[in-house]
Amino acid sequence: MDVPQQGAKDIPVELQKNDSDSLIISIPLLQARYSGYKVSSESIEGLFVQNGVSLPLNLRPGAIVVNRPQTPLPPFVYKTEEVVFKNEAEGAELSGTLTYPVGYDKSSPVSVVLMVTGSGSQDRNEELFNHKPFLVIADYLAKNGIASLRYDDRGVGSSKGSTKDVTTLNYLSDAKAGISYLRSLGKFEKVGVIGHSEGGTIAFMLGADGCADFLVSMAGSAAVGVDVILGQNRIILQQKRVPQNIINDYISALKIIYKDRVARKEIADNSAYVAELCKANGYVLPDNLKANLKECITAGGEWFTWFLEYNPAEVISRVTCPVMALNGSMDMQVLCKDNLSVIKNNLPHNEKSVIKEYDSLNHLFQNCTAATALDYGAIEETISEKVLVDIAGWINSVVLP
Repeated sequence: MDVPQQGAKDIPVELQKNDSDSLIISIPLLQARYSGYKVSSESIEGLFVQNGVSLPLNLRPGAIVVNRPQTPLPPFVYKTEEVVFKNEAEGAELSGTLTYPVGYDKSSPVSVVLMVTGSGSQDRNEELFNHKPFLVIADYLAKNGIASLRYDDRGVGSSKGSTKDVTTLNYLSDAKAGISYLRSLGKFEKVGVIGHSEGGTIAFMLGADGCADFLVSMAGSAAVGVDVILGQNRIILQQKRVPQNIINDYISALKIIYKDRVARKEIADNSAYVAELCKANGYVLPDNLKANLKECITAGGEWFTWFLEYNPAEVISRVTCPVMALNGSMDMQVLCKDNLSVIKNNLPHNEKSVIKEYDSLNHLFQNCTAATALDYGAIEETISEKVLVDIAGWINSVVLP
């Protein structure tokens, strides 16, 4: 089962009954069940039951149609090339698309950017909710004289490599291999990086290690990892109008759980642990939030545990190349005020660097309101045109003498 509006794909479904006039399926992951009691070639009439709540749900054959006006379609007015580069140190082989600017001539100086995706396993376009932000950015850059390389994360699409117990450091290693590959081609004047979310954090790491000539961090987290996650949770609960006393208890409980997680505390029974935690501290939480707490004990694996501990401030303080750091005021995943302030306070002065907050843009840099900030799939815009203009203009200004 897919739920396009929530970005969920390939949810396992178990078929329990299927005959000429009825259908019963269960979805264990969601603790849900669907009973179709009237089946025909044109529709299925039935009930969807989850957590004791029963709702009518009638199904009809069809296709999800989404409007993504910014997604570029062939034929393209520039050249693209499918390439492969290797991270020999970790045995990863990364496949990607190298996009040349319109009218590319190797005798003229051209900048190139490596594009690094956000957290989770993502393809070269950073596709999410049928949006392809990296494809949109690559297209815009090509039309403004800038080359780019975007690639599938290891284990995604055509890329190969182990994903077991990987952390941001492994993805950093892959990105370094990408920059080395671009330099080895000898086709580009300057090699920079554009990173979104976790990719923005990696961009700062590349800058600190002297790998990049310039970097663009799009909503890159700069605060300590645990503070980023707690901030996310707080603002999302506020948006859902959860009472403030419950929010405070939940955030306090979550903070203790993450402290124990970082300390590698052994927990034999997640339910008993959460129950004792709430009882000992007087936290009063509804069952759904207690269930969330149980998931947080292990969710995200080693990657998440590493992220909770990571403090980017020291790395940011060692970046000497030009930096463009962007964030949207409606970002509910990497809160603008909490993260841009760290960058402002730690980034060494460089007259070419730009730190900018965009009003009314969310984590994907889509125009939104507070009520629609997380409705990525419902918003037709993939990325604000103003952001595209600013990024291309800034990169071209960086390469000037």
